[in-house]
Formats: sequence, C-alpha cells, structure tokens
Amino acid sequence: MGLTSNSTGLNILNDTYIELKSKSNYTIALAGNPNVGKSTIFNSLTGLKQHTGNWPGKTVSNAFGVSTNNNKQFLFVDLPGTYSLISNSEEEEIARDYICFGNPDIVVVVVDATNLQRCLPLVLQVKELTQNVIVCVNLLDEAKKKKIKINLNRLSKLLELPVIGTIAKKKNSIIQIYNEIVKFDKKRNNNNNNNNIGKNTKDAKDAKELNNRFLNKIKNKQLDDNYVIDIVNKSAKICSEVCSYDKKEKTNIDIKIDKILTSKKFGIPIMIAFLGIIFWLTIVGSNYPSQILFNFFSYIQTILIQLFSILPFPEWINNLFIYGIYQTVTWIISVMLPPMAIFFPLFTFLEDLGFLPRFAFNTDGFFSKCGTSGKQMITMCMGFGCNAAGVVGTRIFESKKEKIIASVTNSFVPCNGRYPFLITISTIFLGGLFSGHFKSIIATLSVILIILIGIFLSMFISNLISKLFFKNDSSTFILELPPYRRPQMR
Repeated sequence: MGLTSNSTGLNILNDTYIELKSKSNYTIALAGNPNVGKSTIFNSLTGLKQHTGNWPGKTVSNAFGVSTNNNKQFLFVDLPGTYSLISNSEEEEIARDYICFGNPDIVVVVVDATNLQRCLPLVLQVKELTQNVIVCVNLLDEAKKKKIKINLNRLSKLLELPVIGTIAKKKNSIIQIYNEIVKFDKKRNNNNNNNNIGKNTKDAKDAKELNNRFLNKIKNKQLDDNYVIDIVNKSAKICSEVCSYDKKEKTNIDIKIDKILTSKKFGIPIMIAFLGIIFWLTIVGSNYPSQILFNFFSYIQTILIQLFSILPFPEWINNLFIYGIYQTVTWIISVMLPPMAIFFPLFTFLEDLGFLPRFAFNTDGFFSKCGTSGKQMITMCMGFGCNAAGVVGTRIFESKKEKIIASVTNSFVPCNGRYPFLITISTIFLGGLFSGHFKSIIATLSVILIILIGIFLSMFISNLISKLFFKNDSSTFILELPPYRRPQMR
C-alpha cells in the first residue's frame, strides 16, 4: 500500500488551520535545517497570532500563524527542522508530507549563510517536489562577521529559484519576505506555469501522483547512495561558485572555544562549573526576594486576620480561608517563585549562548555506554526546570528506545519543584555547620552532589532498561553544534 494524500498530508492539521487557510490569500510553508533562524523568522512574521499543538499521531509539535501585510492575509506554517526529506524520522516525514500534500502556495526554504553547503541539499530536494520555492538566505550578519560573502544573484541563477538575503531580527528583512512572496505569486500567475503543486485540478492530480512515486521510493528504499551523492556534489559545486571566504581568516573563534569546551580534559569540569554557578546564583539570589515576598504576604495576612475577626464568620471558615488557602498559596509562591524566576532565565541564557548542545556532546561517551546517546543530557537539563518538560523534550530522539528510556529516567533528575526542599535541607543541615559565605557555598555543593547522584542513577537505570528490554537495538547520535550567539532579551 502506497503513501497517499489521505494517509498523510491533507489531514495533518486541525479545523482551525483549515478555517484560517480558507480566509488567507497565501499559505506559506517555512522549511529549513535546525538552527538556521527559521522559527525566529516565523515568530517575527506572525507575532502573537500563532496556534500550536502536535501533528496528529505524532509527538512533534506544529505551529502556524497568520499575519497581514498590505491588506493581504498570509498563513505561515512552521515545518519541523530537518536536514533532508529522504530519511524516516518523524520531523522529516511531516515536512515532506506537508510539502507534497498540504498544498502550500509557496515553500520558503530558510538556509544558513554561514553554512550554505549543508543547507542546499534540502533546497534541491524540495525543488524536486515543487517549483513554488523561495530560498531565504538567513544569518547574513553572522556570515559577514566570519567574512563569508555570498553572491545571491548567482545563487538564484544556478538554482533557478528566487533568492533573498535576510537578517531575521531586522524588520526590513521581514518586509522583504512579504514582498518576495507577492512578487513570486504575480510572476507565477502571469507566466501560467505548470507547477508540481498547481491550482487547477489536473496539475494537482499530476503533482500528487508524482509526489506519491517519490515518497514510495523513499519508503521502499529505492533512492540509493548515488542519489544522495549527486545532491551533495551538486550542492558543493553551487556553493563553490557563489561563496567566497577571506583567506586571512584561517581559524574561527567558535572552533577555538570548542577546542576547550568540548575537550576531554576540560569539557565536563567546565560543564559542572557552569551548573554550579547557576545553582549558586539561584540559591543565593532567591533568598532576598523570598524574604521580601514572605514579609509582604505576612503583612497582608495580619490585615486579613483583623478583617475576619470583625466579620460575622464562624472560626472554622476564618481558619480555612486564612491558614488553609491563603497561607499555603503565599508560602508556595514565596518559596518557589524566586528560584524559578532566577533559574529559568539563566538556563535560557546558556541555551541561547549555544552551550547546551555542548553538554550533550561532552556526555555522549557516558550515555552511549548506557545504550542511549548524549541527547539524553539535553532532556535532563530540561528536567532541571521541569520533569514534565524533560519528558516532552524526548521527541527530539529518533529512536523509540531512547524516547522510552529518557522518559522513564527523567524523574531521577530533581526538578524546580524539588529545589526549594533541597535548598532548605542543604542550607539548614549542611550549610548550618558553617558560617558566613561558606554556608551558601556548602549548600550549593550539596545540591550539586544530589544532582550528580540523580544523573548517575539515571544512567544506571538507562543501562539496565537497555540491556533488559532493548538488547538488539543500537543507538546513533547526530548532533549539530550551533554557533555561539549573543543571547537576546525577549
């Protein structure tokens, strides 16, 4: 049985999407590799007018949103980041199914200006499915810093597709995307091209039949290595013709930093040090706002006690409201809110900086011995904030085995809800043995020790599950180390 539009793309989104599509002038699919700024462009285009959820039957999230420009409504669909359309991960299946059967008017493929050769294979594969493609060369500002120059006009001629250069965080780039979409659509209508994904019924049927054949070749593994080699070689040839590099720039600062942060000697100690700094700042920094909140709520409680003593309520109602509801809620807020307000921004800072993928790289050797991969470290790090978020984050794993193991063992990592308890116990029983600054340092070291015990316990259980239930399943690990970027306030 072959893949069809009924079994894949036409039924992949909900009624809200269908309603928005009927009201929109253009339906635009945003495709691209991970870490090329695609979601940043999507957020800039749609703002707060977004709808999120999961693709039906999948653990991969979807996002689509509307925006208006020059009295025309655009519906943008943010496809999962993928390097290729010919593999079998959930993200790649969803991306190619939507391009084949979702009937987008235009597919905007976002590529990384600093690593064009890696991104071009996806452009060439999307082009095989539809000619309604616009190539968006993003991160031109980072390419300029690395002294990389790209001839966009030459790239457009070689690909036979419209190409625009963008910097996602600049408003002019977003306006340029709108203008190019309208310009492309007008040119397409004037030329009355026979596109793969056409407006008329015959073209649509022919396109779907062609796309079905392409998908069935993937399913039956009929696309051999020669197909992949041809695409890679063509990408390299195009890149060599359009990209120029400053020969004086022999070494990249990212490479110099990675030699330290990902080294066997310094990588893990630096990682532990970063975590230690985060937890120390969380412990020390949360004390002051916690005390302020506690004093404030205590003052309000005193007023409420006086107020309820005047009102003609039974004493059990007064106790229920003040000591049962109000005091419980305010104490939870006083204890939990400050650590959360400090921990999550600091952790987001590391994520924006590009350090979290290095966590996964450094720990892959340990996790591979347990039958999983270093990606489990990323979900663990998410579990530091919330175990539920860590479990949801297991969707980044391609292997069902790794998803199950990471989900089961994530609870061994203490989450933010347990930090106040850990901090309190560490401060009272261990930090209390010392005075001055040593008190907070000992408490911090104690929390780090508990976290390390949780990590080792998680690895032990992972190894046990892998040997008992997944003896014949092997794990592979492919992880892109994104460039270091300046964190943005948002």
